[in-house]
Amino acid sequence: MINLTYQFRLDLNRRQELEIEHILDVCRSVYNYALAERKHWLRSRKSPINSCSLVSEFIIPADQPYPNYNVQAKNLTIAKQKNQDLKSVNAQVLQQTLKTLDKAFTDMKSQGRGFPRYKKKMRSFVFPAMLKNCLAIGKVKLPQLGWLKIRQSREYPTGFVPKQARIVKKASGYYLLIVFQSQEVCPDIPIGKTSLGLDAGIESFLATSTGELIKAPKFLLKAQSQLKSLQRRLKHKNKGSNNWLKLQNKIGRLHEKVSNTRKNWHFKLAHNLCDLGENIFIEDINYTSWSRGIVRKPSLDSGIGGFMNQVLPYVCWKRDGFYLKVDKNGTSQECPNCGKHTGKKQLSERVHNCQYCGHTEQRDIASAKVIRNRGLIAVGHTVSENACEVPLIGSDVLAGFEQLTLFELVKCH
Repeated sequence: MINLTYQFRLDLNRRQELEIEHILDVCRSVYNYALAERKHWLRSRKSPINSCSLVSEFIIPADQPYPNYNVQAKNLTIAKQKNQDLKSVNAQVLQQTLKTLDKAFTDMKSQGRGFPRYKKKMRSFVFPAMLKNCLAIGKVKLPQLGWLKIRQSREYPTGFVPKQARIVKKASGYYLLIVFQSQEVCPDIPIGKTSLGLDAGIESFLATSTGELIKAPKFLLKAQSQLKSLQRRLKHKNKGSNNWLKLQNKIGRLHEKVSNTRKNWHFKLAHNLCDLGENIFIEDINYTSWSRGIVRKPSLDSGIGGFMNQVLPYVCWKRDGFYLKVDKNGTSQECPNCGKHTGKKQLSERVHNCQYCGHTEQRDIASAKVIRNRGLIAVGHTVSENACEVPLIGSDVLAGFEQLTLFELVKCH
């Protein structure tokens, strides 16, 4: 089974915009009410039976069940018969809102997170089922909303069936995300001949096993002066006024532009890396911890986590490339030439020197070669036979490097 997600921009009239805003507002109210109901139930159970709580709490009967998704969905059906706002919104949309909250509580328990927060704004909602014959040239038919005009930038995929739709509100307007599904089974991607190891660096965005250090353009830093100017002007406006809302929209558009520029650069870089190697090997790193450490600002600005975990595997799948994560432990402590352990290095040591074979190389490049060697061993190839599979001066690699310079991939030497 294959799923594809297509994004189209919506061209809405004023009536349709107001209707979408009404749905978002009702979904936000349902989400916050259901969250409060769960939190009150849990707080009413934390006080000991032989003493009183120091905090005022709701008294909920002991026989009242925990308000999970099934209980809240049943109560929602009853409430829709009396509340006109709930009745005016599609029932499946509100049920998906409750499922979103239920997933947040599941993640809270499994991943050790805190309680979900109340939402000031709801930015999207989902139609889990699509109507029959809902697709036409330049427009889409959705439940409750009817036919909506879209800017159809590409053809609908043939052989796929539309399964669900999500309307997303961004600073630049409203967008429609349609999930298409095919019953075809995706075959396993075969292992290729050429391999490429990638190491996420501190000084550079990526280091490749071919000896390249690629720096990420500082997307947010380039727009920081303009962003600072807008935020300074926003401080002197009355909160909630028309001028305040206009500046808020400008700031949102600027952030969206930075995000789109970063994503565009990620996809171009991923395609160029797939040109250099049929097998892509990376480290299995938790990039969420990077965003909380000493490199939090560079990692968030470059979007290294989204590139490694989302963009690169998608492009590899699309290009029939093999993508694999290998063990991250000790990649900078292993010599790529002889494979021996050279000891722990400080972050200030940027050059790899092997005391056994005398191999000297830039630290991130050496780590990328170790990652490539570990990937080759993981897929059943011997390193001695495949160490030279990635040519350093071949015409294909040189052509790939020329494409990298076309996309202004800054390299540090």
